[in-house]
Amino acid sequence: MSCYELEALKLGLLNVLGTADRSAREHAETELEGHLDGPIGALAAADSLAEIERHLDAALVDLEEDVAAMSADDPEYGYTRGRLLAVRDAERAVHRLTAQGESILDGLDDAHDLLHETFPDE
Repeated sequence: MSCYELEALKLGLLNVLGTADRSAREHAETELEGHLDGPIGALAAADSLAEIERHLDAALVDLEEDVAAMSADDPEYGYTRGRLLAVRDAERAVHRLTAQGESILDGLDDAHDLLHETFPDE
């Protein structure tokens, strides 16, 4: 059993952050081998936070559909619901990361404006 969505998210974040952690990348790629279709593959290849959010949402929809189609007495049911909770939590974390990045951009704009107010061009 593997958390394909989480491994794909790791790869996408490694891409976006420019992290060169070879062992993390190889581990995620091994876990995803044969499972890179659809949103999972797109998420793993994402190179922006906007792409990550879009593909993670699509992967979450697929996972929700899987859980809805399962019988509660299926041996995989509990694990699959756990994956769903973990992916929802990861989705919230990505939204926070995006919001923090946007807040930094707003702060840079404010600092730029303040600098020009303090030292106006003549």
